[in-house]
Amino acid sequence: MKCAKTHPKSTLTYSVISISDTRTPQTDHSGQWLVKRFQQEGHQLQNYQICPDEPKKIQQHFQKNINQHIDLLLLTGGSGIAPRDITPETIEPYFCKKIPGFGELFRFLSYQEIGTNAILSRASAGIVENQNHYTAVFLLPGSTSAVQLATEQLILPQLPHIFSLLSKEKNHHPPNLSPKI
Repeated sequence: MKCAKTHPKSTLTYSVISISDTRTPQTDHSGQWLVKRFQQEGHQLQNYQICPDEPKKIQQHFQKNINQHIDLLLLTGGSGIAPRDITPETIEPYFCKKIPGFGELFRFLSYQEIGTNAILSRASAGIVENQNHYTAVFLLPGSTSAVQLATEQLILPQLPHIFSLLSKEKNHHPPNLSPKI
């Protein structure tokens, strides 16, 4: 079922954080692809950063972006099951609302492309609230093809609806049980 077209503000501010101990701006194909793809949609890049797989550094980059009241934060990398893959454990506690359907549907679509390796992904999404501003946050794999799949088939089609709902949410404040930023 497709959702009705909604019209959020036409330009969103967004940031991209690539979580990796080894990537550089020249080798960070997933992060660079996200930067370009959302610019093509007319959105405004706030920050692009590469951050090592270290909880404190990830939190610092995350908090810096959330404190800038961006609309959309895309993190790529660190969402698998390797010992240094700690993005979900580091970021998900900040979600005031989880979007479990994103990870579920992403793994289903991934399964159709790569088979049972899809179960190893811990991609997720949620909403972070900071000073009455809501940011949609997506935790994506580091693989460029996985980032493209999530962006084209899930994130971009749902952005208008997400921000339509979040604009309504500003008038209703549910209890925020996530850690303070």
